[in-house]
Amino acid sequence: MINSITLYSILIYINGLAPFLGCKGILVSLPDYQSFMTPLLACLADGKTVKLRDIDADVYRKLELSAEQLKLRIPSGKQTYAYHRLGWAKTYLVQAGLIEQPKRAFCKITQKGLAAIESGEPINNQYLSKFDAFLDFKTRSKDANEPIQVNTTSIVSNNSDKTPEELIEAAVDTLNTNLSDEILKAILAASPVFFENLVVDLMLAMGYGGSRKDAGQATQYTQDGGIDGVIKEDKLGLEMIYLQAKRYTNKTVGRPDIQAFAGALDMHRAKKGVFITTSSFSKDALEYVGMIEKRIVLVDGAQLTELMLTHNLGVSTKHVFEVKALDSDYFMED
Repeated sequence: MINSITLYSILIYINGLAPFLGCKGILVSLPDYQSFMTPLLACLADGKTVKLRDIDADVYRKLELSAEQLKLRIPSGKQTYAYHRLGWAKTYLVQAGLIEQPKRAFCKITQKGLAAIESGEPINNQYLSKFDAFLDFKTRSKDANEPIQVNTTSIVSNNSDKTPEELIEAAVDTLNTNLSDEILKAILAASPVFFENLVVDLMLAMGYGGSRKDAGQATQYTQDGGIDGVIKEDKLGLEMIYLQAKRYTNKTVGRPDIQAFAGALDMHRAKKGVFITTSSFSKDALEYVGMIEKRIVLVDGAQLTELMLTHNLGVSTKHVFEVKALDSDYFMED
C-alpha cells in the first residue's frame, strides 16, 4: 500500500457540501499518540494475545474520547485519527519492548510493559527513551555504514506529540500556506481581466461545463453588467451559473456588493451565482446570502487559493514523497 503526498496538493476536509461551498474542516482536539500508550498497556495487562481492533474501543473509553473525536479522520479518509494514533502508540511500545507481536496483527504485553504499569510513571517517549532498543529505533540510519550524527534527546522530545505522518501533514500545510500567499500576490499583480478568466478556469477545473470553448466564457470587461463570467452547470447546459470576481486587497466585500450581484442575476433570470474575491466578506454579506431565495456562494481569498491548489490551477508539483506501509497480504502463507 502506497500513499503519495504531493507537496502542492491541499489537505482539506469538505463537510458534505459541493466542492466550493466550504473548504474548512471541523477542528476538534484529540490527545496525542503518547496519551494512548498508558491505556493501551492497561488494556493488555491481563496478558492475553489480542488484535488491536479487539481492544481499541476499550482504549478510547479509558481516554474518555467523545463521539466527535472518534469521527475525526486523517486526510486520506481511510482511518480515524484515534485509531491512527493508537497504531503509532503500539508501534513505539513494540520498538521499546513493552509490547511484543507473537504473530501477524496480534500483540501482547511483555514483562517490561507490566513493569512500566507498576512504576506508575507516565508512559511516553521520555519514558521509552530509557530503553536502548527504542533509542536505536529513533536514530536508525538508512545507511548502516554511515556514522549516526543525531542528538537522540532532541529526536525523542521535539515534536513528540505528533506521529511521523502528522509531521509530514504539518509540513505540507506550512508549504501550502506559503504558496497560498504567493498565489494571492500573483493574482493581485495581474489585470482584472486575467482574474475574471481565472475564475472561469477554476470552475472548469472543478468539473463544471466540460471545456472553455463549450461551457465557460468571460464577459466583456467594460460591459459585464455585474456579471464577470458564465458557465454551464453541466455539459448539457441545463442551467447556467453566473460569476462575479472582485480583485481587492484591503477592501471587505459588503452586503451592497452582494445585493448588486443578486440584482444582476435577476436581469438574466438566473438562480445560481458564485461571488469570488481575493479579500473577504463582511458578516452582513454572509448573512444576506442565507436570507435570499437565490443560491449565491461566496468564496473568499483563502478558499480561492485552497481550490486552486486542490485543482492544480496556477501551480505545479515540485516534489512527491511516498509513504509506504507493510503489505500484509504479501506475507500470508497458505
